[in-house]
Amino acid sequence: MTSSTSLSLRFSPPPHTLLPSKPRRSLVVAAAQTAPPAVEADRLEPRVELRDGFFILKEKFRKGINPQEKVKIESEPMKLFMENGIEELAKKSMEEIDGEKLTKDDIDVRLKWLGLFHRRKHQYGKFMMRLKLPNGVTTSAQTRYLASVIRKYGEDGCADVTTRQNWQIRGVVLPDVPEILKGLASVGLTSLQSGMDNVRNPVGNPIAGIDPDEIVDTRPYTNLLSQFITANSLGNPEFSNLPRKWNVCVVGSHDLYEHPHINDLAYMPANKDGRFGFNLLVGGFFSAKRCEEAIPLDAWVPADDVLPLCGAVLEAFRDLGTRGNRQKTRMMWLIDELGIEGFRAEVEKRMPSGKLERESSEDLVNKQWERRDYFGVHPQKQEGLSYIGLHCPVGRLQADDMDELARLADTYGSGELRLTVEQNIIIPNVETSKTQALLQEPFLKNRFSPEPSILMKGLVACTGSQFCGQAIIETKLRALKVTEEVERLVAVPKPVRMHWTGCPNTCGQVQVADIGFMGCLTRGDDGKAVEGADVYVGGRVGSDSHIGEIYKKGVPVTDLAPLVAEILVKEFGAVPRVREENED
Repeated sequence: MTSSTSLSLRFSPPPHTLLPSKPRRSLVVAAAQTAPPAVEADRLEPRVELRDGFFILKEKFRKGINPQEKVKIESEPMKLFMENGIEELAKKSMEEIDGEKLTKDDIDVRLKWLGLFHRRKHQYGKFMMRLKLPNGVTTSAQTRYLASVIRKYGEDGCADVTTRQNWQIRGVVLPDVPEILKGLASVGLTSLQSGMDNVRNPVGNPIAGIDPDEIVDTRPYTNLLSQFITANSLGNPEFSNLPRKWNVCVVGSHDLYEHPHINDLAYMPANKDGRFGFNLLVGGFFSAKRCEEAIPLDAWVPADDVLPLCGAVLEAFRDLGTRGNRQKTRMMWLIDELGIEGFRAEVEKRMPSGKLERESSEDLVNKQWERRDYFGVHPQKQEGLSYIGLHCPVGRLQADDMDELARLADTYGSGELRLTVEQNIIIPNVETSKTQALLQEPFLKNRFSPEPSILMKGLVACTGSQFCGQAIIETKLRALKVTEEVERLVAVPKPVRMHWTGCPNTCGQVQVADIGFMGCLTRGDDGKAVEGADVYVGGRVGSDSHIGEIYKKGVPVTDLAPLVAEILVKEFGAVPRVREENED
């Protein structure tokens, strides 16, 4: 295993009683689960081997593998970065690239290891670039640099705040990539290992270190995890050939802003025998065919072992995960096959000590906590300072927006910005005496409001068909339009989280929304195919998290507003606005 950096934070708040965990609820397009069969010893043979510095699938395990695995075998994706293959690739025209299978696979598959996603279907020759931004912490300098990149691409150039608390930029063309990578490094950013079969951005509490009620500051942990996974942005082949993508978060707040139950590995703060550390949840994921909540590993690690534990879990997944049907290659499928105790045993034997302590009963998350709203002005734990939460409608920004955010962070704060998994932005470290001046800034009077409407504040949307070739419907603009229509129909007494996703891959995480919309094609009144959505209701985040269920399938997008208004009245205490006017 790659050597890990030791991390220790002493923290001993009053313990809370651990409540019994709920049985997981699943949305599975498959037969009902049964107890896993006894695992044969040969099933526990690692399926990969180290060859020339990179892990590669052994010959004996290559039967029936999926096309992406074949692409990895034909040419190691990490060489595009670690051996400067991107320099030569960027010199070729798109015609040359498409003329050869190897280079065509480079731009459509292997470049995702560098965080570059070719938008072949809707924007041929243009790329989305996904950054690593542990804990969602970014600087004004980084934000300005990204703005300078997208500005040159005109209407195609924009940025998104993602549901994993990081930046994505759009419109990038291949000849510019080598220079962009150098520019990213100059401001302390990387896009490395942020796509395909890699570990995604480590998520933490968006108000870590400034939250008066936090359990622990998650930033040191998420930073070290990101450095560990990418070998300090130099490239880490130990963890770049996983069977599928893998998500990790570190929980630091009672609010569970980090959404631990939908991560492959979640660190849950807990004390044990006077030591601070983490209980572990594993296996949470969404996919087109199956969605699962993370389940307890029945394990606790001290703070010093955050990195070794992460490495052990990743090695178990890398070594033993299946690589056939792409819909069955996320880590939970391996957990189901081995059983939770069998999987735990494989993690344990990969720990440096060969041991793994059992789960602690001293869970530090207050399960009766009411989730806080981070919009507007809030006092920090540092006396005389405040943070201001701003709404970023469906996460979309233009270059001028980013420059203005950078200016505000420098003028009123410490030059820092925080991104959230709900696609919003926080300006921390504002002198409380300056908050009123900040609130009067024109930028905050329009789209980026600290006081968004009650339905807008919980709105999340994936990329949609404007840029993503897999999306069936347009999402971002439609999410805003439908929400505006609904607000004209009903008055809502409390926030309702509404998520949009353009296809069953569910990047918009619709199953954990109060109301979710999954793009589909359906029939209109005239019988012709139109854009529509399957509507989910009842998803929850937080300590009582669970997955929502289908409310109605195949609703034409033109019919969504009245349906949502109906759901809000029935399920969320909304009041029709017509009645409001009559009562007045």
